[in-house]
Amino acid sequence: MTERGKGLGQGAVENMMEMENQRIAENLATKVSRLKELALDIDQEAESHNSYLDNMDGDFSGATGLLSGSVKRFSAMARSSRDSRRIMCYLSIAIVVLFFILYFIMSRVRR
Repeated sequence: MTERGKGLGQGAVENMMEMENQRIAENLATKVSRLKELALDIDQEAESHNSYLDNMDGDFSGATGLLSGSVKRFSAMARSSRDSRRIMCYLSIAIVVLFFILYFIMSRVRR
């Protein structure tokens, strides 16, 4: 009888260990599936940001083209004659003053 009782005790321990292993395996599977979802979300977010950055690159390229054209026209106008230089000087001063006025207005609006 003692061997039989010992056999039942051993079977109960194995059964408990099997149930514990099953619980741990299910817990691990849940964590793995959550990590997989997070990895997919991160991948989707990275693709979204990459496309946003690609669009910004095109926008900045367009703005660079506009600014370079404006600088070329400004330089050609500044080189043209003395009267044009005086006008350009006044225009430059007006732009700087306008910038400071807008800055002052914006700083007052934020308060």
